[in-house]
Amino acid sequence: MKKIVITLAFALGLIHVNAQTEHTANNYNKWSVELAGGLTKPQRPFSSGYSTDTPSPWVGDLGVRYMFNNKFGLKADFGYNSFTSKSNSIDFDSKYYRVDLQAVANLGRIMNFETWTNTFGLLGHAGFGYAQLRSDSFRGADEMGNFIAGVTGQIRLSNRVALTGDFSTILNASQDRAFDGAYLEGNRGFSGLLFNGTVGLNIYLGKNTKHADWTVISENVDLRAYDEKIANLENQIKNMPSKQVIVEKPVTTTVVNDKDVVKEMINDKYYSVYFDFNKSTPIENSTAAIDVVLSYLRKNPSASLDILGYADQVGKSEYNEKLSNTRATNVKTILEKAGIASSRLNVVAQGADTSIQKDSEEARRLARRVTFRVK
Repeated sequence: MKKIVITLAFALGLIHVNAQTEHTANNYNKWSVELAGGLTKPQRPFSSGYSTDTPSPWVGDLGVRYMFNNKFGLKADFGYNSFTSKSNSIDFDSKYYRVDLQAVANLGRIMNFETWTNTFGLLGHAGFGYAQLRSDSFRGADEMGNFIAGVTGQIRLSNRVALTGDFSTILNASQDRAFDGAYLEGNRGFSGLLFNGTVGLNIYLGKNTKHADWTVISENVDLRAYDEKIANLENQIKNMPSKQVIVEKPVTTTVVNDKDVVKEMINDKYYSVYFDFNKSTPIENSTAAIDVVLSYLRKNPSASLDILGYADQVGKSEYNEKLSNTRATNVKTILEKAGIASSRLNVVAQGADTSIQKDSEEARRLARRVTFRVK
């Protein structure tokens, strides 16, 4: 019996350590490639009688990005714009090339988007670079510096790919020619202005599961209550006599010092089933808790079980009530498929767990769970 309790304590310790390391590890991918194409609008300068459609095709962009952490990074990108005349304009055909180095801010993480979604993201970017304007109306290239700034919306399609939509503004310094190619005498400062709107993909590179764009770095959460439970269990093991009398009752129940240790551990929530945000399927690491409860019910056919479902506090209370019920119901289904009679299982939807911090991602992970109560 002592070996069984020690084994249970050891397993609980592993689960505790795994919960800490899984949610506090900051291993994520930092590199990504960005491909995009879309429409452009050169605003100024233009010579009289020249203009483009609003917006006009087309613009292409290729970039490589590196994130120092989940909030800030750098990217280098190459852009190409084509400017052609609209139907009522004098004909012209110009090309605009640029290379920029930009700082990137992951606004989705800075503004804690994860409190309401893990699918949508937002990046801000700004930087400086070098550009050339070439046209069929003059030889050579008009060389200039530029400043670029914009925002990029993201929709995560998978851990490797995100769909993007970007809007950027570019200011050109020392632009000596209009976008139609005409020479501009004495044109200095940031006189050139154009807008780009593109749709594209972020392709994430690296061996880790997630990219920095979607990684939430865990905060420090007080887990002393769990530490105290483990310490109490260890003390119980230390204080056990070297020889124990094991009572075998008609219903096979393991009793130590007149206590059903496994039942107490289940009711004290040592065994909980956890869920990802807005999901009702248990995470893989939680199956061990279901196995313990299933084993107990099989050995104690007269026992019944309350299955208590919880959600975190993100979202409306009505939705969280429904989600907590679905989570508990799914765990009940697993036990039923394993041979436990439905009459022994009772689903209790607890809704959002208001006892756990709402503003901490780590705490919210602990709130998204199913616990058990043996009766």
